[in-house]
Amino acid sequence: MENKFIVENKGLSPAALRRKTQLETDPSCRTDCMKYESGMEVINSDIKDRVLAQVAGYDYGKYTAADVKAALGRSRCTAEDLKALLSPAAEPFLEQMAERARIETGRHFGNTVYLFTPLYIANYCENYCVYCGFNCYNDIARMRLDESRIEREMQVIAQSGMEEILILTGESREKSDIKYIGAACKLARKYFRLVGLEIYPVNTDEYRYLHECGADYVTVFQETYDINKYGELHLAGHKRVWPYRFDAQERALKAGMRGVAFSALLGLSDFRKDALATALHAYYIQRKYPHAELSLSCPRLRPIINNDKINPQDVGEKQLCQIICAYRIFMPYIGITVSSRESAKFRNGIVKIAATKISAGVSTGIGDHEKKYKGGQQGESGDEQFEIADGRSLEKTYEEIEEEGLQPVLNDYLYV
Repeated sequence: MENKFIVENKGLSPAALRRKTQLETDPSCRTDCMKYESGMEVINSDIKDRVLAQVAGYDYGKYTAADVKAALGRSRCTAEDLKALLSPAAEPFLEQMAERARIETGRHFGNTVYLFTPLYIANYCENYCVYCGFNCYNDIARMRLDESRIEREMQVIAQSGMEEILILTGESREKSDIKYIGAACKLARKYFRLVGLEIYPVNTDEYRYLHECGADYVTVFQETYDINKYGELHLAGHKRVWPYRFDAQERALKAGMRGVAFSALLGLSDFRKDALATALHAYYIQRKYPHAELSLSCPRLRPIINNDKINPQDVGEKQLCQIICAYRIFMPYIGITVSSRESAKFRNGIVKIAATKISAGVSTGIGDHEKKYKGGQQGESGDEQFEIADGRSLEKTYEEIEEEGLQPVLNDYLYV
């Protein structure tokens, strides 16, 4: 126990260690996770209440095989049907769900699979999220790429043939301010046709600025929709404010972003309720903003820096497949992304059923694409956020998708 304590708290000053311990052991020293902080925009949307009400009333143990059969027998899946498809009663019907999902995917997406890659440009963070490799108390190599390094990383990625990039930072306004992220978007426009962002939530005017700089869409992980568990896991920093994070996608759409993506980090709390909340969050947004391009991500918890014993909590591959198939049946037209957190074998299989987008050529470290995928030299780099399971290059991923009889797509959007 003593040795583990020393490893986990390596590099912390006495004051930082006292603060970390206080946050972990004394809930009274934490801020209210439902209270907005100064400068956070409030949009007064009703979607939060609608999602929370549905989840609060979700007793997945009450659903039966008859409910699942009825859901699969309907041509249009309702929210009540979704609840049945996410319940334990649906597990014996996974093959039937997969077949229904495969049909719906083919109807709306054909046999295409979209490819993208993430680019982490900074890993500084001001939050204390106990499960995250970037959290402010972890002793990792911190780095923020300057514009020349960002451009070089983008050049390496573009040379591989990739046409869509997702720009990520740690959640630090000080180290990765809006101007810095905007500059990265402008650089990305030189090399890519589609530019996404996965950054800390910002206000509508800031999303508008980033859109003007070239960003097309915004991804935000709510992590968990369980407010009590959220408060237990996010102990300090702006990320602790649950409702501000929840409304991020709506602010992005108000700012003119073309699309938004939603996700819970499966394994942090009750995965069935988090999956329901994620789907309903996207569903209610779609009804309110019918022009928006929406997608769902399906990540499971993965081991992180300084905590190699974190694993998905009760979410196996069969449960993950059930969730993805339920998503597809409920929202046939929505994009579904499966990240490199999952194995190549799983991803090769799920794209034939329900997923429509996967990453390739992935590194979650800072500034190491050239070394990892080109075999070249590089300067200083920053540590990774979490361990990936699928490290295939774009070329290898592309080849294997074609071998499965599917069509890899690098971009289908033209600017006129």
